[in-house]
Amino acid sequence: MQSSNSPKPQQFYIYVDIDDTLVRSYGSKRIPITATIEHIKELKKEGAKLYCWSSGGAEYAKNTARELGILDIFEAFLPKPQMLLDDQGINSWRGMIEVHPMSCRSNSLDDYRKQLQARLTKSFDI
Repeated sequence: MQSSNSPKPQQFYIYVDIDDTLVRSYGSKRIPITATIEHIKELKKEGAKLYCWSSGGAEYAKNTARELGILDIFEAFLPKPQMLLDDQGINSWRGMIEVHPMSCRSNSLDDYRKQLQARLTKSFDI
């Protein structure tokens, strides 16, 4: 529990993919990946801001979230970009961690904050 004198943690933004992260498709059958869905629900409860995106587009992302019953946990729905215009490559972004859905099951938002802090600390040691 934070004391009233503790600094408020910086807002944590998470972008969540659809296909093979939240749902698997086998032919016409769609199978929810319940472990990941429960995990992102918990991250939302812990204060994360969640955005849903997909290479299938924003409407596809929104419709899938609706289908999975998690429409309300996302701030917005976005298409996954085909291009990123930035002065730094994604792998050099110090302020971002990448998490595979199979490795997220028991992590809390605080665990991710610690991973990010370790990455930031490591990048300044170089």
